[in-house]
Amino acid sequence: MDTTTELAGSPWTRGSLAAELAALGVRPGSVLLVHSSLKSLGWVCGGPVAVVQALLDALGPDGTLVVPTHTPDNSDPAAWQHPPVPESWWPVIREHMPAFDPAVTPSRWMGLISETVRTWPGARRSAHPQVSFAALGPAAEEVVAGHRLDDMLGESSPLGAVSRLDGDVLLLGVGHDSNTSLHLAEYRLPAPPRLRQGAAIFEDGRRAWVWWEDVDISEHDFERLGEDFDDTGAVAMGPVGAAACRLMRQHAAVDFAVGWFSKHRQTVTE
Repeated sequence: MDTTTELAGSPWTRGSLAAELAALGVRPGSVLLVHSSLKSLGWVCGGPVAVVQALLDALGPDGTLVVPTHTPDNSDPAAWQHPPVPESWWPVIREHMPAFDPAVTPSRWMGLISETVRTWPGARRSAHPQVSFAALGPAAEEVVAGHRLDDMLGESSPLGAVSRLDGDVLLLGVGHDSNTSLHLAEYRLPAPPRLRQGAAIFEDGRRAWVWWEDVDISEHDFERLGEDFDDTGAVAMGPVGAAACRLMRQHAAVDFAVGWFSKHRQTVTE
């Protein structure tokens, strides 16, 4: 492979990324939920640490950085599809899956930037065993506190907290299919479909497998929804490093999604 062309030009740095984040419209002092792909940024001097530093620089000392730190493998194996596992394994997994521990359990498939925030000094993490979020900054505890087991991505979740704090969403080199805030709109629909969920947690200090019922979420149409939302002009688009990025007010995206779902999805009626 010829890497000369690949590495042409100057590398991206903490300072250059922070300047591009500011140019995109990141608001100092705001609450910013970031979904990201480190690879999309190109060659960054300092890797994910420099990216997190740049995000914190753009937000300033009064801003709060939020990232997804989900652990979808801590779930009922009967629903696993990529890949599925034999039915004979299900009881073994339910009995032996390690309990979720906010301080120890790594996120899965959320990327190196999210994992770097999760382990950053002073970071706080919500307690949901499948869809936790981590936050850094003055509003971190307010964002992650009170994340109910049966309200994965609803009003009691960090998504609801970002909404109450009038926060923003940054898609850093990823598309709307990664925009978890659109799930908050599903919770705001009348009579959304519901699904039985399961996970391993600590209950009274002991590992336990627990069941609950929650909204049956789906991102199958998020890209199409996102294209329509982009067309409204409410999304700032531009480069950060080598990545194509989108920045939006979360309330605008969620409000649009509620209307879009009402038009394009069939809802459950009693």
